[in-house]
Amino acid sequence: MDNQVVAKVQFLQRQAASLLLYQSVLQSEAGKAFLDLLQAIRYIDADARGCLQAYGSYFKCLAARGQNWEDYLVTQILRDDNPFSQLAQKQEFENLPYSLVAAAEHDLQALQSLYQCSSATLSEWVQTGAYLPISPVVWYVEPEEAVGDRELPVIEKLQHLENWADAIEELAVYYRKSGTGLFAECQALRWEAGQFVGIYHPDPIRLNQLTGYEAQKEALLKNTEFLLSGQVALHVLLYGSRGSGKSSLIKALLNEYGKGNLRLVEVAKSELKDLAKIVEQLRGLPQKFIIFVDDLSFEEDDDAFKALKVVLEGNLTARPQNAVVYATSNRRHLIREFFADRPSPKENDEIHAWDTMQEKLSFSDRFGLTLTFEPANQKTYLQIVRHLALKAEIEIDREELERQALQWATRHNGRSGRTARQFVDFLKSDLALSKSVTSDQ
Repeated sequence: MDNQVVAKVQFLQRQAASLLLYQSVLQSEAGKAFLDLLQAIRYIDADARGCLQAYGSYFKCLAARGQNWEDYLVTQILRDDNPFSQLAQKQEFENLPYSLVAAAEHDLQALQSLYQCSSATLSEWVQTGAYLPISPVVWYVEPEEAVGDRELPVIEKLQHLENWADAIEELAVYYRKSGTGLFAECQALRWEAGQFVGIYHPDPIRLNQLTGYEAQKEALLKNTEFLLSGQVALHVLLYGSRGSGKSSLIKALLNEYGKGNLRLVEVAKSELKDLAKIVEQLRGLPQKFIIFVDDLSFEEDDDAFKALKVVLEGNLTARPQNAVVYATSNRRHLIREFFADRPSPKENDEIHAWDTMQEKLSFSDRFGLTLTFEPANQKTYLQIVRHLALKAEIEIDREELERQALQWATRHNGRSGRTARQFVDFLKSDLALSKSVTSDQ
């Protein structure tokens, strides 16, 4: 290998090894493939097989991500969770420790050197080292156009700066507004086995696809806007008949406001015991969080009941202003009650048994806002069907549409928003298939 190339590779390896805060930028599969390729080029073997294999792994990693090396590196910097980015979320730039800022500036300069080592350059080095007649294929795609409005100014600044360290203040402001790590990367998450897990393909349901419960929708939207604007927002219980669209309405909020700072965190009932821990981890982050609990109900002496009660009612720890609980339930009284629970005048086991029963029955009142979703009558059901059919661009006579919709409700799950959606989905597929068969004939 040419001594000049070896010197350049050694320089890049030293830059990567010198990172003080941003080490995890290079610890993903693509970052490791880049470092492995540098090592293979520096110590190229006799037949160059190791070098060629390392280049193939590097190419494959970028292709799997659908990103160029430069785009990958900048994206990793914007999402990196490290002491500088964590503190920058909570403090103004001028209040950050000098040594932390200096370390971040050093790392940005080092990462800029790696950024300038393009895939085309690596391909040329591999060609030289392996004595290939032509250079290996260079991975390249057009840069993503769908970058966020907040990411774009930082990306453009880095692309045009001679020294990335000069962008340190803009980067700190970005972290303060957009956060880092999984919360910057994903709009939807779930709490699973004691940690947050990203949901990369959330339900695409939109608010304009939901109809029939306009007052409830308006109240939920207003409360969510309170949350997003930094005002005090209420915990919300959505209860009512199954299939009425309670869960869909909450999920649709993400697609309405997710481009900003709203995040939806799904917590299963079995994980509610960790609710206080979840809330504490969200405290102080720049995003606003809806903690989504679906199909809520409790049994006697349920630990999840106690955990949720603490979050709803509060304790000595102040409630974070950036997180609220939105829960759905088919039951108005969330704790199952049996006739045996009702105290008789001669109740001997507990002196204040009626008080205990009332605490169970009034638990839902601890939510600041309760929205009721009554069963859909025929008029509401048909209104939802017509709305969904219009959105799906189904061309069918209105009377025929309503006749089939009523038949579907009778044969399936009764009148509800869910039934209406299932009917419209079936009708759309059926009409498309019939049209396809006709055209083939």
